[in-house]
Amino acid sequence: MKDCYEVLGVQKSATEAEIKSAYRKLAKKYHPDMNPGDKEAEEKFKDVNDAYAILSDPEKRKKYDTYGSAAFENGGMGGAGGFSGFGGMDFDISDIFGDIFGGGFGSRSARKNNGPVRGDDLLQRVYISFEEAAFGCKKDIKYTRVCKCSDCGGSGAAPGTSPVTCSKCGGRGQVTSQQRTPFGVMQTTHACDACGGTGQTIATPCKTCRGTGLRNVQKELEVNIPAGIDHGQRITLRGMGNEGTRGGSAGDLYISVSVRPHAIFERDGFDIYCEIPITFTDAALGAQISVPTLEGNATYDIPEGTQSGTSFTMKQKGIPNINGRGRGDLIFKVMVEVPNNLNDSQKDALRKFADLCGKTNYSKKEKFFSKIFGKDKNK
Repeated sequence: MKDCYEVLGVQKSATEAEIKSAYRKLAKKYHPDMNPGDKEAEEKFKDVNDAYAILSDPEKRKKYDTYGSAAFENGGMGGAGGFSGFGGMDFDISDIFGDIFGGGFGSRSARKNNGPVRGDDLLQRVYISFEEAAFGCKKDIKYTRVCKCSDCGGSGAAPGTSPVTCSKCGGRGQVTSQQRTPFGVMQTTHACDACGGTGQTIATPCKTCRGTGLRNVQKELEVNIPAGIDHGQRITLRGMGNEGTRGGSAGDLYISVSVRPHAIFERDGFDIYCEIPITFTDAALGAQISVPTLEGNATYDIPEGTQSGTSFTMKQKGIPNINGRGRGDLIFKVMVEVPNNLNDSQKDALRKFADLCGKTNYSKKEKFFSKIFGKDKNK
């Protein structure tokens, strides 16, 4: 007999929960129905069950830990060949093999076939501008939704008739069959193929919905887009998806928002960014410049000696917080535009200007080259 702990892949100090979890995984993996014709898997399945039959029983486990496999020789486990079957195990076998037999062993999933079914969720995309995302808007959308057939009231039966109880399953929505395995006869339960698990059959289907009880209906809605929404975010409209069946609730409608890019601004959270070109003269002398905002142009005073790439912040000029608490900021960066296509007179004027400035007006340049020359001297 193989080492029980090794067969289940657990330590000798393993808890009952760890042993049970290991057994569940291995029993599914090596079950004959999952490995038809595989003798090796069949043997491993027997070993797994033998090991679990011992380690799941506190008394047997204690005896095994004390005396080893010798304590269970000559039928000591209570069954021919050692394994006595599934009897006496302290869990619902349907939890382990439900997925193998398609919800068999009277599992809960099989019993739900004729119960309420929730409707599917739907997704609709809406496109809005940058400004609409910032301040909110209303959008009309059209979409197709599955609803109960108005002619039959969702029953699927022609007007004046009604569904009848399925004669094959007796209205249970499931049928039971037996299957002989190397370990005895196993009983499995699955959805009734005559009624599809509903427990009812329709003799005269509704012509409008062809017996489904459902129809596709075009819907129009006005959707409120909240201020501050960002690209890719969703709005959820509860109960506006497809209607459910057999009394199930309706699904939800998700509105996915796509925001078109702005010509100037870029967004990061609730802050917005842009770059503004300024002249050399504005940067050197300072100036009052025009700054674009979401509400229109505003003026801003930049100080003299402003360097290209300097950023400035206008508080509360960004995107409104979607939760209604304040607004982000507008951060703009000034970029000095170097004049081009100069004529001779302009070039002469700039050369004279450069001579007048000398070195004292370009502290960064002088500091940079002083570092280079200083390194050269140390070589």
